Parts: sequence; structure tokens; C-alpha cells
Amino acid sequence: MTSTGQDSTTTRQRRSRHNPHSPPHDSSATSKRGVKKGAILSSSPSLAEVKKKGRMKKLSQAAEQDLILDMRGLDLNLEAKTLSGTGLVFDEQLNEFHCLWDDSFPEGPERLHAIKEQLIQEGLLDRCVSFKARFAEKDELMLVHSLEYINLMETTQYMNEGELRILADTYDSVYLHPNSYTCACLASGSVLRLVDAVLGKEIRNGMAIIRPPGHHAQHSLMDGYCMFNHVAVAARYAQQKHDIQRVLIVDWDVHHGQGTQFTFDQDPSVLYFSIHRYEQGRFWPHLKDSNWSTIGFGHGQGYTINVPWNQVGMRDADYIAAFLHLLLPVALEFQPQLVLVAAGFDALQGDPKGEMAATPAGFAQLTHLLMGLAEGRLILSLEGGYNLRSLAEGVSASLHTLLGDPCPILESPGAPCPSALASLCCAMGALEPYWEVLVRSAETLEEDILEEDSTEEKDEEGLWRPPALPILTWPMLQARTGLVYDQRMMGHHNLWDNQHPEMPQRVLRIMQRLEELGLAGRCLTLAARPATEVELLSCHSAEYVGRLRATEKMKTRELHREGSNFDSIYICPSTFACAQLATGAVCRLVEAVLAGEVLNGTAVVRPPGHHAEQDAACGFCFFNSVAVAARHAQAVSGRALRILIVDWDVHHGNGTQHIFEEDPSVLYISLHRYDHGTFFPMGEEGASSQIGRAAGTGFTVNVAWNGPRVGDADYLAAWHRLVLPIAYEFNPELVLVSAGFDAAWGDPLGGCHVSPEGYAHLTHLLMGLANGRIILILEGGYNLTSISECMAACTRSLLGDPPPLLTLSRPPLSKALASITKTIQVHRRYWHSLRVMKVEDKEEPSLSKSVTKKATKPASPGSAKRMTTPEENILDAGTGKAVSTSSVEESILGQAKSETAVVGLSQETESSETPAREAPPYQTTSEAATGGAPPDQTTFEEAAGGAEMTQTPSALCTDNQISPSELNENLRTLELNCKAQEAPESQVPEEEKLLGEAAGGQDMDDSVLMQSSGVLANTDQATFYAVTPLPWCPHLVAVCPVPESGLDVTQPCQDCGAFQENWVCLSCYQVYCGRYVSAHMLQHHEGSGHPLVLSYVDLSTWCYNCEAYVHHQALLEVKNMAHQNKFGEDMPHSH
Repeated sequence: MTSTGQDSTTTRQRRSRHNPHSPPHDSSATSKRGVKKGAILSSSPSLAEVKKKGRMKKLSQAAEQDLILDMRGLDLNLEAKTLSGTGLVFDEQLNEFHCLWDDSFPEGPERLHAIKEQLIQEGLLDRCVSFKARFAEKDELMLVHSLEYINLMETTQYMNEGELRILADTYDSVYLHPNSYTCACLASGSVLRLVDAVLGKEIRNGMAIIRPPGHHAQHSLMDGYCMFNHVAVAARYAQQKHDIQRVLIVDWDVHHGQGTQFTFDQDPSVLYFSIHRYEQGRFWPHLKDSNWSTIGFGHGQGYTINVPWNQVGMRDADYIAAFLHLLLPVALEFQPQLVLVAAGFDALQGDPKGEMAATPAGFAQLTHLLMGLAEGRLILSLEGGYNLRSLAEGVSASLHTLLGDPCPILESPGAPCPSALASLCCAMGALEPYWEVLVRSAETLEEDILEEDSTEEKDEEGLWRPPALPILTWPMLQARTGLVYDQRMMGHHNLWDNQHPEMPQRVLRIMQRLEELGLAGRCLTLAARPATEVELLSCHSAEYVGRLRATEKMKTRELHREGSNFDSIYICPSTFACAQLATGAVCRLVEAVLAGEVLNGTAVVRPPGHHAEQDAACGFCFFNSVAVAARHAQAVSGRALRILIVDWDVHHGNGTQHIFEEDPSVLYISLHRYDHGTFFPMGEEGASSQIGRAAGTGFTVNVAWNGPRVGDADYLAAWHRLVLPIAYEFNPELVLVSAGFDAAWGDPLGGCHVSPEGYAHLTHLLMGLANGRIILILEGGYNLTSISECMAACTRSLLGDPPPLLTLSRPPLSKALASITKTIQVHRRYWHSLRVMKVEDKEEPSLSKSVTKKATKPASPGSAKRMTTPEENILDAGTGKAVSTSSVEESILGQAKSETAVVGLSQETESSETPAREAPPYQTTSEAATGGAPPDQTTFEEAAGGAEMTQTPSALCTDNQISPSELNENLRTLELNCKAQEAPESQVPEEEKLLGEAAGGQDMDDSVLMQSSGVLANTDQATFYAVTPLPWCPHLVAVCPVPESGLDVTQPCQDCGAFQENWVCLSCYQVYCGRYVSAHMLQHHEGSGHPLVLSYVDLSTWCYNCEAYVHHQALLEVKNMAHQNKFGEDMPHSH
């Protein structure tokens, strides 16, 4: 179990290697909640008065000092340090070889000719920093390849055609030419030249347009058109010459780069990620090592990531989903110092080998996502691509992105297909024990989409045909980033409280910081203007606008009285003019972006706006600037422009939500503190259950944080799992950000921990949308240092600077994951991109190398061992102690943990003298089925359905109970048998209908349940049904200490008096019957909200909220007490 077993220790140890100074996670943090916006997170006796006035409590000297120290880590100074320039290696010498005996061979000189013509046509060659190719020296090639192999390749320069052909035929899918060796050395040297330039700070990033490709080449083996492995050599070279400790290699060629994988599969200093066509091993290179189940060996276990595509026609949405859900989270935890890309373009639509449907715009998106890593140190090395037009346009799109051009809007991006989600689910399940950031909640384990929705999705997928490749256009801009600010907005101030948090100095300090850093000078400054009456009336009532205008002539006492009529509002004579100017300034910036004057922009404005309702001021806000700007954009465009509004202010933007809640043209996503409805603006408006109304249903998305100290890891998890998947599916044409910075470190109102670096990354990730048209509008944020640094960091991202290094000190908080999960569960019916389903692979039994934590790499990669010793001691999950079992099949890490498996147990005929006893739970979970190894040591069935196994409680509800020793005696054979889940719901196999919780979580077939319940006593062969418990769930905090009176497993249901199948609530310790009696425990959960219950039948634990079984260290005490009461002895291996 990841929470208590050795795998969690491994994860912590790995994390400490990436970031040895990570502080421990403080899960005990609590906060006091205010009534008014501006309430202090303090226990001061004057708290009531402070709340009433909305007065900002100044930071203590120690807290201020901590904040200053934190800010020093952000290097926003010295603009000259910001690298610019994209390096390009393109050498005509690389065309001086071809296949002598087959003119139709796909890998030929025409590939580079087509690329060059495209780059010249688009003017890209002149925009890049040109580097000449150089030869890779033998000692450099020997970082990956053997000297004997290099010398053999060198001799090919002197061979005739016949000799070359004979040698080439000894390899798979290669040809040789007298110039092959020279060109391969030049190709490797080209990438090394870019490594020197990037790490030597000559350029920011680069691309090597080279041939022959390299990622299939192995230590002493030519393979798949490849002689030397360029990216592998470059990774080792960067480590040796430049002292780089961590390298990320991303391989998006449609063929698996097995040569690169084999080079680093035992090395934790190189993270290898490959996304490729696999088709259950039917696609070249036909290796089991290409499947998701191969994750590395020894110390490198967990550092190999394979996402196999098992069907053709994969689209941009599938590739982007793999990056968002898997690659980016793991990469941020890994913290690479250099990113190398094996950039094959044979997954593009029209490629004869790949048969995929990705587009050049899609590869621009992938490039952009990678540019947020390693402070932008990114090098692309050309691999495959055999449709000349697609190849040229793919290279061009990626190069545009490296140069800082905006990503084109995707054509019909849609959502990832079921097959892609299946592969992702499998890969994530295999890697979860090794990466803290991959800890998933229930959304990856259960699929609860309505049947009609699934049918609709299948129909949509069936009708889709890849369109012709669009002709991409790249905007010609006068300037990149617009900046709007007007000092007159400082006229709005509090007449009665000069320490009010929404003070005039907020915008002044931001502008001063932008000027100090030279950022303001890099922007195009736009003149602010007041919003027109028509613009204001697009979101506000005429009566309200007139009421606010009337305040300009009010006296002080009248202003105070009028302000008190609203929630958390102060008004002065300048308020109306300042609010009108702030809103008009944002409209001016919208006009500039839509007209192409600028690509994106920053609006440093006040007062803020997102709380303002149609007819009421609220929470320091008067006119809803972002809402008016959205309506103005649609008016300027003359149509319902698709607009995404992301609101990351720590307070929920109630006004924005209400204005657009019936409008499907505006997608509103808010991430905010909610604290179960007690955080401003309070009530249920910010709950995840608020999804919009009428035609706008599903277009309001709320991520409601329930507590303080939410930070970078939590926001990025929300971005990767929820915000960006929905955003890409929505495919906006304009992005507006309600950029409040009161979730930042040091803010006196927010109590959260988002860093300037974190905001920079959030901004960068959003910049891939809407052709780069994104505008940040200042909302809240009340620590002057924090908001200045945060806005500066975001502005640098908008200007195209790579996001700064972001060190995540901890994984996402459990409470944050719970909030994200809850929102995903609510919105899966509306957004297909959130439908991560429970799946099973169709893969045949694997022939790949076995993977266990301590396994050494076998000499032959094609063998899998089978252990059949009569009795074998295998480490128990979470304990490290031996558990006796009969036989276990050893192979690679198996199917995702959410999958189902059927476990056949061959049972000896029991002696009538043997007393019947109920099987304790410690051997009804995965320990019994697999030998009890934790995830990073467990051996699994290498079939596609090879699943970690857990026997369901329903299979153990028997009248003839079995003792632990008897169960071990009966474990004579162990067999996994998984089948693909492609049948409609009416044809779901009986074993899947059994998967569910007898206390009321899921439906089960009664007849099958009864059949399995009595099978042990009546047959020689029993079939058990298996699921895997969650190793952790966010609701464990609801478990309360056991009452002093202890537990009584014989206690009847408190409602009906039934004695069979009873459960005890782990919050209040009341006992009720399960769903197959009278379902009183289910009714108790629905009434009380208590999530976790313990079965008195088999001592398993079920979480209603996660809809899954849970096994965690926090549950061992109560399980052990129940075991003592039930069997009169401690539960073995419970520590």
C-alpha cells in the first residue's frame, strides 16, 4: 500500500533525491473563517471589529521577513539574464547518403529538402541562430555505444554496395551507404552543438534538423534507420560535460524509441517518456518493452514511461491528454535541468507509416507545454516523418513555437478517445507508486457516466473523420504584450480606514515593480479610457449604474450609508469614475488583442470587479470588468466568441458566475477557498455543485478549496487534471484571467501559498490556448510585495520568457485532491476529457523482462519467469514481513490498479474435522492473491489483464468459514484472466457486476453473489472476484478513535436487528446492515455524510465518497481491534 508500504518509502526517497530540502508536509493546518471579505486569519480579541471594518492586519515582522526571503528565490531582476534566441542546425551534408538498392526507401534526402523549402517560405531560417553541424567524436559516441560497434560502422565508409547490403541485412529495417557513418556522426554532433549552446547560455532553445534518425539505435545494434542514438548521446554528454544531473527525454515519434529506453532503463537521472503506436505489440518494433507495463529496472524503476496507442487515428486531444495527465505532473516532480525531444513527425495526419491524425498545430501545443520545463532549456532532434508535406509543416509549427510565436488554435480538438484514456489509465496506475504527484482519487477508478452519454460519445467518435490539414497562419504583431494602467484609478480610497486592504498603493506598487524590472518598457503601453454606457449595460442594470453614478455628488455620511447597503464595500466621490476607468481600460486591451495590435496583455486596474453583480456592488467590486470585457469582445467580433474566464482569485467570483451561468459561449472556471461555504462570499454559490443553468449547464466549473495553505502543487494538479483538459475541449478564442493574487504567499486574507513562480507557470500553460490571446486583469491581492512579484512573474510569461524554475516542496494536499476530484465527478457528464475510465488492456501474455524492485536485468529480454515453488515467502504489502503462498507468476508491472481480475483458487477437499473459521481480511486483500508484495515489489501477471488483486468481501460471505492457514493451503494455483471491456452495459461480464460494496456502493447481481458465497463448501474449484483497494483516500480524516467500549462484531443492525452482513461506521461507530439485507448502512451514510465503514464480515473498509475499498495505515488499529474481537488474536502483519 502506497501509504504505509515500502513503495511509499521509495517515493519519499526518490523525491528527496530530486529535492533534498523538501519540508515535511503539515497536514494539521486550520484557519478561522471570517464573515466579511477582509476578515483576518487571527485569534485577536478585536477580531469582530476587524471583520466589521474589513481592516487588513499587517504581517508580523517575522512573517514579513519570511516572505522577503521567499521572494529572493525568484530571479526577476537583471533582464539581460533572460536568454533569447532559438538555435537551428541544418546542414546540407546530411543529405549525402541514401539507399543504393531501393529508391523508394522512406528515409531519404527529400525529407530535409521539403523541410528547408517550408522554413524558407515562412522566413524561419533567418529568425533562428544558425549553427554548423560538427562531428561527434568517438569518445562522445562511446557514452552510449560500444567501441567495437562504432569501429564497425566506421568501416562501412570503405565497403562496396554488396558488402553494405549484406551488413545491413543483419539488422532490422536499415540500409547503409558509404556516407552513412559520416552523416550519423554529423547528426549526433549537431545535437551536441545545441547542448553546448543551450547550457552555455548562448541561446534559449534549439532544433536539430538532421538525418539519419537515432532513437532506435542501441548499444551495439543498428535498428530502424538509426545508427547512433543522438538524444541518448546528448543526454550523457550534458551530464558529463555540463554537470547536468537530471535530463528528461520525450519521444513523440510514432515508433517506440526502444534504443533510448534500453540505454536509460536502470538510470534514475534520466526520465524517459515515449508516446507511440503499439497496437498490442503488432506495430513495429513489436516489443513488449514498448507497453505501459515496462517502467524501468533497479534504481531506474519508475523512470521509464510508455504511453502505447492501441489503435490508429489518434488525434491532438489524445496526445495533449497524455502530456497533461501524465508527463507534465511527473516532469514537475522530477525537475529536469534539460529537456531533449526525439521529435519524429510520423504521427501527423497523412503519414503512411504512422496512420495517426495529429496536426502540426497539435505538435506546436506539445512543444509549448514542454517549454515550461527546465527554465525553457529545450532541444528538439528530428527523428521520423515520411509524408513530406506533413513533416515540413510539423517541423515548421514546432520551430515557430520555439521562437515564441503563439500556438495556432486547434481544429476540432475534441476529447481523448476511450482507447487513449485506457492507455493513460494503465500507465498512470503502473507509475503511481513511484511519483507522489500521480496519487489519484476516485475519478480514475470508477466510471459512472450515463449509458446514453457513452453511446453518444461512441457515435461521435464513429462519425469523425480527419479533416484536411489546415493551412496554418502566424500573426504579425506590432508588439507582443499590451499593458494598460492609469494612475487616476488610485483616486478610489477608503475615507474612514487608510489601512483597508483594497488600497490605492496596490496598482502603484505593481507598476513600480514592472518598471524596475524593465518589463513595462518591453510592453506596449495602452491608454486607459472609461467604459461607455453601452459597455456597462451589457452586464449591469441601468438602475444600478445610475445609482453608482449618483455617489459622485454624495456627502461623506451619505457615502458611508450607501456603502453599508452592500457587502464589504466602501465608496468615495471618486469611486464611480475609477470603476468606470478600470472597466474601460480592460475593454481597450480587449480591442488591442482582437485587432492584432498585441498578442496578449496585462491590465493593472482597480477597483477589482469579479464580485460585482448585475445590480449590486460586492466584495470591494463595483463593475465586473472581466464580464464586461467578455461581452465587449463578443460585440467587437460580431458573434458569440468562445471565451474562457479563469478566476484564480482566492475568493469566488460570484458576480461573474451569475452573469454567464446560462451562456454556453463563456466557460467560467474558478479556483477559490470555499471552506464548506464559510469563506467569503459565503454560501453555496462557489460549491462544486454549481454548474450553470439551462443552456449554460456544465459551463460553470468551481474548484472549491476547503481550507488554507493551498499552494503551487495543488493549483498545478487542478490545471493538469481539470482546468486544461476542459479548456482544450472547449477550445476558446479568447482567454480572460481574473488575476487576483490573494492566494499568494503572505497575503493576509487568503492564507494560501501560491508563489510567483507558480503563477508564472499557470500563465504559461494557459498561453497555449486561443492562439495565445490571453489577458490578465488584476482582481484581489493585498500584500503589496506579493502582488508586485506575482504580476511581474505573469507579465514575463506573457512576454515569452520561460517560466522560472519551480520547486514543488510537497505533493498536492489530500484536501486539495478531494476538491479537484469532486469537481471532476460533477463535470464528467459534460466534458468527455474528464472521463478517465476503468479499463482493461487486450494485450497477450508479455514476453518482456521481469520487473521487480530488486530484480536484475536478465540477459535475454524475451523471457518471463514462472515461480512454482510449493511454499514461497513474499513480502507482505506495507509491512516487509513474509507471507506464505503457493505460486506466483513473476512478470512486469501489471494492469492499472483499478482493473478487475478473476482469481481461480484450486481448493483441496477439506477435512470434516477441521473447524470452520472466517477468513481474516489480511489474506483476502492483495497480499493473499499476489503474495503480499507492495506495488514496487509485487510481481504481476504479464497479460494485459495482469492486475493487482484483492478478493471482494462478497466472495467471502460464506457459511463455511476458512482459517488463514486453510486459505494458504488452498492457494495452489493463481491465474489472472482479463478481458477487454468493449461490450455494452447489458453484456458486462458477471465478474464485473460483482465489483461493488455490499453496504451500498454499487449494484451487484444477487444470484451471482449467492453463488459465490456458497461455493467454498460445495465445490473443489472456487472462483473469486477481485478488486484492488485504494492505498489512500482523502476521507481518512473522518476516521475517529475507537470508543473505550471497543467493538463487538456480533452486534446486530441498530435498525432492523439483523445479524448478517453488518458494517460499523468509522466516524460514529454505529452498526447497520448492508445493502443485501436492508441497506441501513447506506441510509446512515446518506443521512450523516460519514464516508468510511468497516465490514464485520471480512474486515474490509469501504469509502462511499470514493466508491472504492480502502486499505491504509490509519485503518489498521480499528481493523486489528475488530480482528481481536472476531478471532481472539491480533491481526498478523498489522504493523
